[in-house]
Order: sequence, then structure tokens, then C-alpha cells
Amino acid sequence: MQEIERLIQLLARLPGLGPRSARRAALHLIKKPDTLMEPLARALNEAVAAVRTCTTCGSIDTQDPCAICANPERDTKQLCIVEEVADLWAIERTGSFPGRYHVLGGRLSALDGVGPEDLNIASLVARAANDGVKEVILATNLTVDGQTTAHYITERLEPTGVTVTRLAHGVPVGGELDYLDDGTLTAAIRARRSL
Repeated sequence: MQEIERLIQLLARLPGLGPRSARRAALHLIKKPDTLMEPLARALNEAVAAVRTCTTCGSIDTQDPCAICANPERDTKQLCIVEEVADLWAIERTGSFPGRYHVLGGRLSALDGVGPEDLNIASLVARAANDGVKEVILATNLTVDGQTTAHYITERLEPTGVTVTRLAHGVPVGGELDYLDDGTLTAAIRARRSL
């Protein structure tokens, strides 16, 4: 029973899984050891052995530099700054960004004790200054910490002379004004553009 409890406790650490969901997932795995548990264990072992952090951008891949940094067809003049790898994956899913990325590894947060030295900011400034980058697109989250991080990065990049832009925000595609919160509507009105 100790092994099962350990499995449940480890599953409960995953995002979106609480103790009850972890217990259900563990039971589901245990009921299907040949088709689920053993393949999952092998996949986890293979991932541990193969996954690396890209020394150029901070993303994860099975190669270093990652496939995006190594792709000669990517626009080296555009650099999109994201907080986490999940943010990079979300932008990549759209297929709308032709440039390269830089993963900060989090966001500045005084409450959590995360300062500039804890993030990949120094390497970002070096890339922007030395790699022919013309535009840095800040794609940090629209939280207080994300905004603080974007402001700090903008200040650090000022001496490099690169253009710093921010992702647009406001009314989502398909959104109805009546259902939006006041902050989103305010941001949309302030970020309006001519047609």
C-alpha cells in the first residue's frame, strides 16, 4: 500500500490534480498496468534521459540548441519573450510567429522572492545586443508580476537600441462585450487602433 500512496502523492503534485483526482488517476493506472502504467513509466524514463534545456533560449527539447533555435528559416531579427515554456508552446500552436523565443523561467515577484538574477534576463540582454535582433516582443502575462517583468526588461533593453513591443490585449476574437470584465474592456479601449 505504501507504493500506491507514494504514487498518489506524486500525482497530486501535478498541476490541476488534487488528492481525489490523483487517487482516481492512480487507480486507473493500476487497473491497466500493461496498457497504461508500464508505457507511462517507460515514457517518463525516456523523457528524463532525453529532454534538455536549450542553452540559447531556455526552452526544452531533445536537442541543444532546440529545434526552433536551430531552424535557419526562423526570423532571427524577432525575439518573443515568454515567462514559461508553456507560453512558448501556446504561441507556436498558432503558427503565427516566425521568429525565435527567449524563455525567462518565471516572472519577477517580490512576494515569492523572485528577482532579476533568478530569471534568464541577463542572457536576454546579451542576445538582444549581439545577435542582430531588431524587435523584442514582450509576451509576459497581464498580471501585476508580468507587467512588472515587462517594464524591467524594457528598461534593461533600452541601451541595446532594439525596438520593444508588447502583445496586444483586449477583446478576444468571438468575445461579446457584455461578458467581458471591466479591466479587459478598459485595456481594449486604450489599445484601439485605426482601421
